[in-house]
Amino acid sequence: MHIDINHDVCVGAGQCALAAPSVFTQDDDGFSALLPGREDGGGDPMVREAARACPVSAITVSVEGS
Repeated sequence: MHIDINHDVCVGAGQCALAAPSVFTQDDDGFSALLPGREDGGGDPMVREAARACPVSAITVSVEGS
């Protein structure tokens, strides 16, 4: 799994960190960031829900190799 955060679009709503706190956090400026070592989602089933919860669709989740 590959997770991409478009930092030009992110508004810092924090819905990703609420939906999948083991994968997402917010940086010092309040914008979405991946936790170190969780760049692949860490097998968390809530990663896709976190992407759906983003009000500006700044997060995309894709399966590696597709």
